[in-house]
Amino acid sequence: MNTPISITAIASISPLGFNKDTIWKNYTSDTHFFTTKDGNLVAELAIESKQEIEKLRHSNSKYKQLDDSVLFGIYAARKAVKEAGWSPESNFGINIGSSRGATGLFENYYESFLDKNKAETLSSPTTTLGNISSWVAHDLQTKGPEISHSITCSTALHALLNGMAWLNSGMCDKFLVGGSESPLTPFTIAQMQALKIYARKHHEFPCKALDFNKSENTMILSEAAAIACLEKGTKDNALAIVIGFGYGTELLEHNASLSTNAECFQRSMSMALGDTNPNEIDIIITHTPGTIKGDIAEYNAIKQIFCNKVPALTTNKIQVGHSLGASGMLSIEMAILMLNHQEFIDIPYLDQPTPKKISKIMINAVGFGGNAVSVVLSK
Repeated sequence: MNTPISITAIASISPLGFNKDTIWKNYTSDTHFFTTKDGNLVAELAIESKQEIEKLRHSNSKYKQLDDSVLFGIYAARKAVKEAGWSPESNFGINIGSSRGATGLFENYYESFLDKNKAETLSSPTTTLGNISSWVAHDLQTKGPEISHSITCSTALHALLNGMAWLNSGMCDKFLVGGSESPLTPFTIAQMQALKIYARKHHEFPCKALDFNKSENTMILSEAAAIACLEKGTKDNALAIVIGFGYGTELLEHNASLSTNAECFQRSMSMALGDTNPNEIDIIITHTPGTIKGDIAEYNAIKQIFCNKVPALTTNKIQVGHSLGASGMLSIEMAILMLNHQEFIDIPYLDQPTPKKISKIMINAVGFGGNAVSVVLSK
């Protein structure tokens, strides 16, 4: 990677909270944020966070028609841009993706259509995937390019790659990237249950991500948005520097499959390392969604790349579950917090040594279809 990219701000809203101090306190609390909704385990926004979203919804008459995924994105984007000190005149680009898009609104509109045999007036424009980036651009009044995409669970990290590509091309000076997801709807949860990957029991750790001895799948859905500000070069106000990136895909055996040794992850991690000695990576924040096959496949890939010196492993999914397209950027935020606090967030049931230093962290994400992304951050 020839030109480093600075992350000059990052903001999120998730079950961990929306304030950096609260988020860090919750990361170090040794607790999880799962509750039960309609008999299913989920990770919802806390009451205070929901109140923030409702204030945003009622702050503008146009926003009352928007899906939560759009409002989450607007909320996090506002905070990130304010932290970075950007203004509308910066004409920064926007790439905010979502695996599901406006799921809740779509389900409501479709239910109404089945009942009336007639679609609501705004049913199409408020449920398109591009709705998140376009409304964020409207809210922030920027005139830069706006892009949306869905690459399932690696969506947010692909947004980061896209933003970096725009910056390196010289077509833009600043880029806002991330993911937003509001998937706690009956049909979405039922889809995950149909795949037989959803958690069924309320254990001490309901999501057993990185537990390689679990006997059942334990994935739990979460709602969240996480947005980062990217600028080309090494900036004085950088929270972290992107020093490596990689991506990889693999041939599908099944619509939701990952090969035994996650070949896509081997490609993405190897590319992200580049000339960096694998021994220099102190921590890997894994994708590991809490499924038996998915977690083991990624671990097998890590062992292939790092051989006998596997870095310390961690994930936020044991606390907040899987926010699908937003999860990769939530992991980026976790990495930045560990870099700046110089403290490792350990997995209670994983027997591993604590890293002696926290200088370089790798973040992994992968989605249905075997599309993996790996990113390396440094202070």
